[in-house]
Amino acid sequence: MSARILVVDDVQANVRLLEARLKAEYFDVRTARGGEEALQIARSERIDVVLLDIMMPGLSGFEVCKELKSDAKTAPIPVVIVTALDSREDRVRALECGADDFLTKPVSEVALFARVKSLARLKATTDELLVRASAMKSVGIDPSAILTREVPVKGRILVVDDHASTVDKAKAALGPNCVMETAGTADEALAIAGSKDFDLIITSRRLPGTDGLRLCCDLKSIDRSRFTPILMVTEPDDLEALRRALEMGVNDYVLRPIDEGELRARARTQIKRKHYADCLRNLVNDAVEMAITDPLTGLYNRRYLDSHLRSLLERSVERGEPVSLLMFDIDLFKSVNDIHGHASGDAVLVEFAERLKDGIRGTNLVARFGGEEFIIVMPGTDLPAAASIADRLRCQVAGKPFSNEDMPDIDVTVSVGVAPFQGVGDSADGLILRADKALYAAKREGRNRVVAAAA
Repeated sequence: MSARILVVDDVQANVRLLEARLKAEYFDVRTARGGEEALQIARSERIDVVLLDIMMPGLSGFEVCKELKSDAKTAPIPVVIVTALDSREDRVRALECGADDFLTKPVSEVALFARVKSLARLKATTDELLVRASAMKSVGIDPSAILTREVPVKGRILVVDDHASTVDKAKAALGPNCVMETAGTADEALAIAGSKDFDLIITSRRLPGTDGLRLCCDLKSIDRSRFTPILMVTEPDDLEALRRALEMGVNDYVLRPIDEGELRARARTQIKRKHYADCLRNLVNDAVEMAITDPLTGLYNRRYLDSHLRSLLERSVERGEPVSLLMFDIDLFKSVNDIHGHASGDAVLVEFAERLKDGIRGTNLVARFGGEEFIIVMPGTDLPAAASIADRLRCQVAGKPFSNEDMPDIDVTVSVGVAPFQGVGDSADGLILRADKALYAAKREGRNRVVAAAA
C-alpha cells in the first residue's frame, strides 16, 4: 500500500503541482483547500504525511499543525510546513508548533521526495509500533512508556567532515544533550562506526581522498551501523549525487550553508525514527522471549523445547551423534506447597532451576516441562554418561536444603528418568515418552533415584 499524502493549500495551482509530482511517484494523494477541511480529513482517514501551507484563509498552517499535534489520534502524523524562501522566522515557528519538517518554496523535486519518503517511513514505523505496543499491553508491556511522542534530539552522533564549520554548526544545532564524536576521513569514520553505537551519522558528500557516497555504502555494510540513519551535507549544485545518495539508502540531507534550525529538524526526525525502530525491535525481542521462556524460572518453556529438540534430533541423525534426555520431577512437591505455601514452592522451583543450570555445560538445554517437571537435553552424550550426570545432579539437589531469607530450610529430593535417542525411526515424542516412563519407574522404586531406559 502506497503512503497517503494530504496536501493542504488554498491556491489551486500549488495543490495541482504537488499532487501531480507525488502521484508520479505513486503516492496516494488527498487534497484540502483549507485548515478545517484538512483537520476533518486527517481525523477520519488514514493519512501518512501532511504537506501544509502556512498562509490560508481561516486557520493558518501553524494553527492546523497545533491542532493535529494536540489530538492523540492525529499526533503521530508527520507534518511538513511549506514556507516562503529564506523565511527563518516561519521555520522556527513551524518547529515550535510541532512540525516534523519544512520545505521552502519553490519546492524542488529532490527535497519534496526526500522529505516525504523519509517521513512516510517514520509513520510506517510508528504505526507498526502502535499495533505491537497495543497487543503487548495485555501481557504487561506499557505502550505509553514506549510511544513518547516527543523524542528529544539527544544521543550519540558521529560527524564526518574535515571542515570545522560543519562540526561547529552541528554542535550549535543539536545542543548539549548529544554526545558528539568527529572523524575527518572515511577510514577514521569506519573505524569509529564499527566500534561504537550511534543514533545518527552526519557526513559530508566530499571527503579527503574519497567520495562520501562510498563511505555511506560502507557504513550500510557494517553490522553495527547498518540501521543507523545517515544525514548527508552537500552543495546546492550537487543534485545528481544527492539523488544517488538517497537511492542507495542515505536517509536525508542538508545543503550548505547549513541552517541550524533545518539541521535540528532533520536530525530530530531521523533520531525519532531510529528510536521507534529500536523500540519495535525490542518489542519483538520481548515477545519472542516471552513466547519461549518460563516466566517463573527463566528457563526455556515446552514450546521452545519441542522446536529445539526436533532440530537437534535431525542433526543427530545427520551426524550420527548421540543425544540423551533427562526428565526430572521434584519428589512430593505438593507437600512443599501445602506445608510452606505457594510462595515457598515457587522459590524452590526457581532455586532448583538454578542448580540444574549450574550443573551442566552450556551446550545442554534446560527447560521447564510443566509444573515441577524439568528436562535437560544433552547432545553428544550417550546413555551411561547421561545417567552419571543425572545422578550427580540428584545428589546436588538432595545434599543441600533449599532456603532463603523468606522461608525455612526445605529438604528436597528429585527423581530422574534418562533415555537415549535411538536414531532413524525415533522421534522427539518417543524420546520424551521413554524418559517419562523411566521417571515413573524411579518414583515407583522409592523416589530420589535415577532410572535409565533401555538403549
